[in-house]
Amino acid sequence: MKKIILASNNRGKVREINQILAELDISVLPQSDFNVTEVEETGLTFVENAILKARNAAEQSGLPAIADDSGIEVDALNGEPGIYSARYAGVGASDEDNLQKLLQALQDTPEEKRTARFQCLMVYMRHAKDPTPIICQGTWEGIITREAQGENGFGYDPVFYVPDHNCTSAQLSAEVKNSLSHRGQALRLLVKQLGQRG
Repeated sequence: MKKIILASNNRGKVREINQILAELDISVLPQSDFNVTEVEETGLTFVENAILKARNAAEQSGLPAIADDSGIEVDALNGEPGIYSARYAGVGASDEDNLQKLLQALQDTPEEKRTARFQCLMVYMRHAKDPTPIICQGTWEGIITREAQGENGFGYDPVFYVPDHNCTSAQLSAEVKNSLSHRGQALRLLVKQLGQRG
């Protein structure tokens, strides 16, 4: 079974990715298993940050690496919080802090202008100096609600309304969310491309 390092310590993400990559006889391991020290995300785009993370994990582990960088873009805020989604309310901010800052920023924004999307850029590098990493993008369109609803998910899920399902992302089951989400989309594209590379 081929081993790939995931440039993340998020066990939920590791489990989710392993389920999808199982068919390719690939085992994904978190970077914490290899004592990888995290790299500073100094990129100005999702793809730059994903490459920085994948290169760092591959370099320190000697294994091929997968990394993703994702966040939410809100049209009324010119695409903010974007790459700063996880630290929108400041470094070390909680999900709740970030959510409240977003709702505050949009408090005078009418419904029809509250459009937003989750973006996920996923990168696969065969080694730290891979000149042609596989880059996959997933995009999930929605609308920002006026208040948080739902207990599932994390981050901005409780305020991300999914019109086709008439609820927020945090009110969807894990299975439905994975089939729709930006990360699920990017991951399925990655599986397709890895399958073609053999």
